[in-house]
Amino acid sequence: MTKSRIAAIDVGNDSIKAIFGELEYELNVPNIIARDTEDRPVIGIEELDNKNPLDGIHVKIHSPALKENNVIYRVGNLATKSNNATELDPGSSKSEEDQTLIMLFTTLALDAVKDDATFLKTKNVIDANYTLGTGLPLREVKEGKDAGYRSKLMGSVHQVEFLVTPKYQGLKVNIKFSEVKVYPEGFAAYINLVMDNNLKIINKDLIDRRILIQDIGGLSTDIAVIKNRNVDDDKAQGFNLGVSESLEAIREEIRTKHGVELDSRRDVVDIITRKNDRNHIMVKGSRTSVHDITDRILLDLAKKQYRLLRNVWSKNSQTEICYFVGGGAHVLKDYIKTLNNNLDGYNLEFFEDDKESIWMMANAYYKLIMDFARKTEKQNIVKQPQPVKS
Repeated sequence: MTKSRIAAIDVGNDSIKAIFGELEYELNVPNIIARDTEDRPVIGIEELDNKNPLDGIHVKIHSPALKENNVIYRVGNLATKSNNATELDPGSSKSEEDQTLIMLFTTLALDAVKDDATFLKTKNVIDANYTLGTGLPLREVKEGKDAGYRSKLMGSVHQVEFLVTPKYQGLKVNIKFSEVKVYPEGFAAYINLVMDNNLKIINKDLIDRRILIQDIGGLSTDIAVIKNRNVDDDKAQGFNLGVSESLEAIREEIRTKHGVELDSRRDVVDIITRKNDRNHIMVKGSRTSVHDITDRILLDLAKKQYRLLRNVWSKNSQTEICYFVGGGAHVLKDYIKTLNNNLDGYNLEFFEDDKESIWMMANAYYKLIMDFARKTEKQNIVKQPQPVKS
């Protein structure tokens, strides 16, 4: 029987963050796809295998979970160069989009092919088995969509075939799941704040406090209400408000005003958050500020996010602190801090370490799925028949 490998995957709107095995491998792939043909043109095909596979992900995906089956895609960095690239749209449900599954399967396949020793390989086919921890926005979990999402993954074989992809061309990966755990994103963020990889409490000061966790994503915002060491499901709220629409507005205004076409929202994030030349682009070779565009649009979004915080806090008046997490919080951090200083002066906390904030969900899923796997293994050992003494 094939041993199941641990995978913790956060299908974020901006990118996929994934952790595998015993923390020995992690992947970050832009959440962008583009439909393509089987033989994509490659300059210098003989040098294909010298390139980074993550820059040339070209796959055909077969899965009964997909609405459109057996379709060929460019994924991640390669898709950004396509005129027909798609990113998840505001208002869409993560659990119901083919793109979520395409990114999930591709990420798992990239892990499966990197090391032949992990799974059984017969000729060019790898049979991979995973124990998956992932999550959905609080709103979708409250609507019961987690059960349907899990059932799409369990009990079926999902195949990823690598086409014109560096190093992996011609390989096929059959993906099965031993178990799939779908966690609400707000709860996962809380686990990550207070517990280590063995689910031992590392933040005793926080464990019994009343806190809010505002997770700002690309398409949605979750505000988890924590008291008595649990998420209050009735008071926790999910909103269809993320940063994607604002990033798209910035991208469009830069195109209209400066004639510069940015490949994706990720390019906009890079302009906003990089340490050098922040809020600047190159226009015909000249360094040009886009501060006026980014400040106006992001401040407007920060005001909307602050209004959500104010409304939830007013209904949970004994809250002691609110933690802002997620890629959207990273983008809006300075704007929300300024608003808070000038207005209500709530006790807010941001993560100054960019990676800690952006990878928080993936880290939380990893802690939770590892704990599940350890407990399952212990139960199986207990159930095994003991040898009879003669």
